[in-house]
Amino acid sequence: MKSISKNRKAWHDYYIEEKVEAGLSLKGSEVKVLRGGHGSVVEGYAIIREGQAWLLNAYIPTLKNASYLNHAERRERRLLLNRKEIEKLDAATRQKGYTLIPLEIYFDDNNRVKVQLGLAKGKANHDKRDSEKEKDAKKEAQRAMRR
Repeated sequence: MKSISKNRKAWHDYYIEEKVEAGLSLKGSEVKVLRGGHGSVVEGYAIIREGQAWLLNAYIPTLKNASYLNHAERRERRLLLNRKEIEKLDAATRQKGYTLIPLEIYFDDNNRVKVQLGLAKGKANHDKRDSEKEKDAKKEAQRAMRR
């Protein structure tokens, strides 16, 4: 498994309750750019529309050598999921406060592009501060144990 992009900000801004792996329907120029290790899912999110899952606002830069066959950098990309998975995620995201966030984009063992989605609930600012305090306390405890 070769990781292309991780969304570390998601762990800071959201409570991740469930993870789902999904395939990604891409054009050839997009795959070529991703093989080079370029692309970002930090600002991306996923929605379910008319029984299909879509990845929106994920950034895959254009290929420099491509001519008119190039792709749009932030186009909608279809996520490949089973119907039962889509229905389950659709029911979950209809609940108040839940959203689908891409956590990581990577190549699997068969060299296919996959996206790890997280079913997430947003954190309030005070929750973010509490999480930061807990993290700092754990680091201090680890430092004290080493001494």
